[in-house]
Order: sequence, then C-alpha cells, then structure tokens
Amino acid sequence: MQTQNRLLDDLARVATGALGAFTGMRDEVETRMKEQFERVLGRMNLVTREEYDAVKAMAAKARAVQEALEKRVAALEAKLGGSRGNPPPASKSPATPARATASRRARRGSPGKKSR
Repeated sequence: MQTQNRLLDDLARVATGALGAFTGMRDEVETRMKEQFERVLGRMNLVTREEYDAVKAMAAKARAVQEALEKRVAALEAKLGGSRGNPPPASKSPATPARATASRRARRGSPGKKSR
C-alpha cells in the first residue's frame, strides 16, 4: 500500500536502509567479538574437548579397576577370616615383642630404657 505523501515513502526507505546498516554492524561486531574471545581463550591454556574426554575415560577406567581391587581384597579378607585394621584374635597369636619387652622390664625393675 503506497501513500500519497512522498516524504513518508522517503522516510520508510531511510529507515529500511538504516535497519540494513545496523544489521551489518551487528554481524561485524559479533564477528569481532568472536575473534577476540577465541584469542583470549587461546592464551588461557585450556584443554580441548578431545583431551578432556580422554582423561575422563582414563579416570573412569581407573575407578573401575579400583573398585574391582577393593572387591578382591574384601573377598580375600573374608576368606582369611580377618578384617582390615583388626588384628587376629589374641588366642591364636603369640605374645607380641612389645609385651615380652614390657614383662622383662617389669622383672628387672627398669621403667624406661633397655639396658644392655
């Protein structure tokens, strides 16, 4: 629909041209900003996605191996009848050297150092 007023037609053309110019400027600004971000990120010594995925896979494999080893240790401990961190029952083990040393000191009357 055309208007009879040439002034309004000219203003519409100017506005359309300005909109096109602003669109071009926006594209140029986006391109420049993208280049700048790429330069900044390039200087930050970041890992690539491929390196990250490779390390993630290695960590997952190491975790799976660790869990398998934990299960093997638990099975071996169960087979031996002991548990991690707990000594075997006292009735099955002989007197420890510390107990023997303490009893010798008590008999000699020496509270501290061993005498030779």
